[in-house]
Amino acid sequence: MNLVIDIGNTVAKLAAFDGDELKEVVLDSNRTLERLPEFCRKYPFERAIAVTVIDLEEAVAKSLKGLPFPLLWLDRNTPLPVENLYETPQTLGYDRMAAVVAANARFPGRDLLVIDAGTCITYEFVDARGRYHGGNISPGMQMRFKALHHLTAHLPLVQAEGRLLPLGKDTETAIRAGVLKGMEYEITGYIREMKHKYPELLVFLTGGDDFSFDTNLKSIIFADRFLVLKGLNRILGYNNDKI
Repeated sequence: MNLVIDIGNTVAKLAAFDGDELKEVVLDSNRTLERLPEFCRKYPFERAIAVTVIDLEEAVAKSLKGLPFPLLWLDRNTPLPVENLYETPQTLGYDRMAAVVAANARFPGRDLLVIDAGTCITYEFVDARGRYHGGNISPGMQMRFKALHHLTAHLPLVQAEGRLLPLGKDTETAIRAGVLKGMEYEITGYIREMKHKYPELLVFLTGGDDFSFDTNLKSIIFADRFLVLKGLNRILGYNNDKI
């Protein structure tokens, strides 16, 4: 079995895979990985892969180094089943690359746009030849709400849950509609532009932020909350003989 560890900006995810089958996902602290020992006792892991977008606490690094099975760290030197055309691979968040790998594995030979709506919203493009061209990064939902509050003198901190109107009728509904509708228009705008260039484009939507939007483009959108984890497991399998 494979252990997949995705240490993000907000939370860490631990996943157990039996081959390509995802058995369980648990959320953990990205600063302590306190649930890791219990998770490792639950499953007979044979190998692991880890990726982080933050600097690890010393205790976490020590805990990962002490795992009783081989651990592959995903970095710029890790062989990938797609071609990476990013000009500065040392700055690339490899959780982004993992999502691309998973989408490409599901639909090889297709042009793919991968949208990850988490702490940030990322947009990644991999073409039908399996070449990752790069992508864009914009603020995620909570970042937008917090920025409007912290970077102004009087705007309140608004939650995503609540009355959502086409046009706000007070400050709270104006902020909520501005953030959520802004994300909707941004995402659908990216999809339409990319589909104009690549008519056979397929779109993957993943990430931790739940929001829905109405669009006639839904027929080409595949939602998969665990896309990054599946991509990491795919990369681990690709490097199985190298660890």
